[in-house]
Amino acid sequence: MTVEVVVTGLGATTPLGGDVASTWEALLAGRSGVHKLTYDWAEQLPVRIAAELAQSPLEKIDRVKARRLDRSEQLALVAAREAWAQAGEPGVPKDRLAVVVGSGIGGAQTLLAQDDILEASGPRRVSPHTVPMLMPNGPAAYVGLELGAQAGVHAPTSACATGAEAIAWGLDIIRSGRADVVVAGGTEAIIHPLPIAGFASMRAMSTRNDEPEKASRPWDKGRDGFVLGEGAGIVVLERADVAVARGAHVFARLAGAGMTSDGYDIVQPHPEGAGAVRAIAAAIRDAGIDKRDIMHVNAHATSTPVGDMAEIKALHAALGEHPVLTSTKSMTGHLLGAAGAVEAIATILALYHGTVPPTINLDDPDDELDLDVAAHKARQLDIPAALNNSFGFGGHNAALIFTRA
Repeated sequence: MTVEVVVTGLGATTPLGGDVASTWEALLAGRSGVHKLTYDWAEQLPVRIAAELAQSPLEKIDRVKARRLDRSEQLALVAAREAWAQAGEPGVPKDRLAVVVGSGIGGAQTLLAQDDILEASGPRRVSPHTVPMLMPNGPAAYVGLELGAQAGVHAPTSACATGAEAIAWGLDIIRSGRADVVVAGGTEAIIHPLPIAGFASMRAMSTRNDEPEKASRPWDKGRDGFVLGEGAGIVVLERADVAVARGAHVFARLAGAGMTSDGYDIVQPHPEGAGAVRAIAAAIRDAGIDKRDIMHVNAHATSTPVGDMAEIKALHAALGEHPVLTSTKSMTGHLLGAAGAVEAIATILALYHGTVPPTINLDDPDDELDLDVAAHKARQLDIPAALNNSFGFGGHNAALIFTRA
C-alpha cells in the first residue's frame, strides 16, 4: 500500500515578498519583482537588472548569527522557520524528521568575497567560517541543525531542477519509511557580477535593461532570456496519517513525482522535450491519476527562446490541450535552485484556492503557443490536480503532481 504524503507547511522569501502570504498576494496581482541594479559593479555589465529579495533576511535573523551564514543559508532558514511554524511545529521524534534542501550553485557569494580578501590581505584574514558558508550542503545542514533533524539531511544539486527534486526526494524518504516528516525545498542567492557575467556571456539572460519589469516574458515573441532572481521556498511534508492524528492543517497531497535526465546537452533542452515528457508521464503513473485531472500547470518557462517552446511540445505530448498554464517566473524572475520549490508553493496555493496566478508580459504570444495560458490576470479554476515542472542545466527534469487533500 502506498503511503500518502501531504503538505502541512509553506515558507518562502522571494522578490515579491518576505513570506508566503505577501508573495502569493503579489503573484495574484501580477506584480513584477524585477528592478534595475544600482550597485557600482553593475555599471560594467551587459545585464543590469535582477529580481532581488523584497525583504532582507537580516530583518528575521540575528545579525551575529547572520555573519556566519552565506546569504543562501540565511534565506533557507527564513523560509524553513515560516514553513515549520505554519505546520504547527510538528512534535515528531527527531529520528523521524529529515531535511532535504538544495541549491543550484551554493555559497558562491562567500567564495568570491573570501577570495577577494585572500588576494588583497593574505590567508590570515580569511574567515574561519568560510567552508561552512560556501559548502553546497550548508543550507540543508543549518536547517537540520535548527530543527534537530536526525533521520537524514540531504542537499541535491541539480541546477534549476534542484528545489523540485528536493521535494521529490522528501516524498521518497517518507514512502520508504525513513521519516514521518520531511522539510524540503531550495534556496539561491547569487546576484553577483561573476554569475551575471557568465550567464550573459552565454546569451541566456534578458538585456532589457531599460524595462526591467517587462524583461521576463515567457512564451512572448519578444523574449530574449531569463532574469536572475534570488529567494527560497520550503515545504513541510508529512505522512498523511501522522498529520491527521495531530490535527494538522493540510494544503494539498503530494501525489506523485517523476525525475529523468535528457542525455542530450549540458545547457540546451531536448528540442522536443523528450526528457520532460518522460518525467511528467512518470509523475502521472506515480500519482495514479488520469492525466485529464491535471487542470493546471505551473510551467518551468524561463523566457528563453528555445526552452519555452520545448516545454510546450512536451506538455502537448504528455497531457494534451486541456490544462491552464502559467509561468510565475514572469514576476519572480528565475530563482535557479529555489525556483522549483517556490513554484511548487505557487502550484499548491493555486490548487488550494482554485486560482491560477497570471503570466505577465505575454503581449505577443509565440506562434507555436497553442495551449491556454492565464495571461495578464489571475483566473478562477476548478483544479483537481496540478503539475509543477522544473528543468535544469545538465538535462535534469523534475515533475511534481499535487492533488486536493
